[in-house]
Amino acid sequence: QVQLVESGGGLLQAGDSLRLSCAASGGSIDSYAMGWFRQAPGREREWVGSISFNSYVVDYEDSVKGRLSISRDNAKNTLYLQIFSLEAKDTATYYCAAIKGAISLVRYNDHKVWGQGTLVTVSS
Repeated sequence: QVQLVESGGGLLQAGDSLRLSCAASGGSIDSYAMGWFRQAPGREREWVGSISFNSYVVDYEDSVKGRLSISRDNAKNTLYLQIFSLEAKDTATYYCAAIKGAISLVRYNDHKVWGQGTLVTVSS
C-alpha cells in the first residue's frame, strides 16, 4: 500500500491562505479515495473532507464548506488541501489518509493509510 507524507504547514497569519500537499509513494493513488483530517491541540482528530479516486465526488465537513478545497493530481500522486481566509480555529495538525474503495470509507473505516501530519499554526 502507499505511504503518505504531508507538507506545507507552518506559522501563518489570520486571513492568509494555505495549500497543503500529501505526496504518495510506494504505489499509485489511482484506486484510492483520499481525505484530510485535523487535530487541534487538546481535541480529538476530526474529519475535514474526502475526495473520490477520480475527483468526481468531494465531500466536506459542514463547518468548513466554502473555505476549504480538496483536490488531487493522480499523475503527480498527490493530494491537496487549500484553506482560504485562515482563522485561529484552523490551528491543528493536518493529516491525509487514503483507502481503496468508496469515498465513504475515508471518513468511517479504520483501515486507512495515514500520513505523519503537518502542523498549521494560525496567529491572530
